Amino acid sequence: MPPGITTLAADTPTLSAANTGFMLICSALVMLMTPALAFFYGGMVRVKSTLNMLMMSFISLGIVTVLWVLYGFSLAFGTDAGSVIGWSQDFVGLSGIGVTELWDGYTIPVYVFAVFQLMFAVLTPALISGALADRVKFTSWALFITLWVTVVYFPVAHWVWGAGGWLFELGVIDFAGGTAVHINAGAAALGVILVIGKRVGFKKDPMRPHSLPLVMLGAGLLWFGWFGFNAGSWLGNDDGVGAVMFVNTQVATGAAMLAWLAYEKIRHGAFTTLGAASGAVAGLVAITPAGGAVSPLGAIAVGAIAGVLCAMAVGLKYTFGYDDSLDVVGVHLVGGIVGSLLVGLFATGGVQSDAKGLFYGGGLDQLGKQAAGVFAVLAYSLVVSALLAFLVDKILGMRVDEDAEVSGIDQVEHAETAYDFSGAGGGTASRTAAPAPGPAAPTNKKVDA
Repeated sequence: MPPGITTLAADTPTLSAANTGFMLICSALVMLMTPALAFFYGGMVRVKSTLNMLMMSFISLGIVTVLWVLYGFSLAFGTDAGSVIGWSQDFVGLSGIGVTELWDGYTIPVYVFAVFQLMFAVLTPALISGALADRVKFTSWALFITLWVTVVYFPVAHWVWGAGGWLFELGVIDFAGGTAVHINAGAAALGVILVIGKRVGFKKDPMRPHSLPLVMLGAGLLWFGWFGFNAGSWLGNDDGVGAVMFVNTQVATGAAMLAWLAYEKIRHGAFTTLGAASGAVAGLVAITPAGGAVSPLGAIAVGAIAGVLCAMAVGLKYTFGYDDSLDVVGVHLVGGIVGSLLVGLFATGGVQSDAKGLFYGGGLDQLGKQAAGVFAVLAYSLVVSALLAFLVDKILGMRVDEDAEVSGIDQVEHAETAYDFSGAGGGTASRTAAPAPGPAAPTNKKVDA
């Protein structure tokens, strides 16, 4: 997705109402993914952390939107400077962009491209939050997001998608964000949790999801929104590539869900709803970089491999002792790595580009490029994110105190609770009326909070 502006003229593309409308719809679908992620994560935590988990995603919609308009779009997609960052004064505040100006080589306005990419920028830091459940101050999280998108996301987006960005020029294939979004967020999550440490009671207390229906709702909405995330990244569908990406998104997600469930049944003896939701997300992550380069059969392979490897990876936190609360490392980092590297094996050379993978006669060339992109983004995000977390910890303190964590971060940070159990028996009249004669009705035991 190279940067630049072209004006409406006889020798340039003209605005397409169809592509513009399509991209606005895709932008709205990607925006929906952030609240969907909030539901997904919110159901996976204990009752006492539900609202905080929701807010850690929602606050990104505010912070990143403002930063993107002020300078983020310019840093990510402005004129290249040294292959590492962009800058265009016209993009600052989106003040120098006219409504008739088109994104370079495409038939959509610059404003449409800018808002589509904004939604990616909003979602990426929200992904990190799942690793930090139960224990991070909300003000500290807000400051971390501000610093992280400025120092990590905006530059990495330029590396991968900006014309002149060094990974773009190297020929790394990342259709919709395997490196820039998922590896970036997963590596950042690992860096931060290594700094802030484990939750109180990690590996000792039960920390089960409080609402699996909420998890499934979030996963379903993520799946729905991901069609905009992936198919929209071709910025139109005049040549059918976006349609291939749409199909591959569905195919890989289904294959990953089945593979995760099969692994789970063999390994643990049951098909779980959490496994189905996590497997679907793993497939969505893995196909994100690869879906424009592989065939539907290749998408099945990408999804199935990611489903198994991500299912295996979520247990690594118990082996190595890092507290990745909601498996951001296991799903997003590992899934992003798997999908990005498998481009080097399964790229057909007949969809988004002529680059071929090893299994289609392309040798190891594309695999080497993919590996360079994977490990460059992983290393940069891991190290810089850890340093930013350390800085924020020194300024504000990253963690709530132990008593607040045990009693519930929702009350401490937001002065609210997700569920009002006080009215569960009915209205005021039913609570004050004399009890009817007869045996006492059974009561439900309180669930683990």
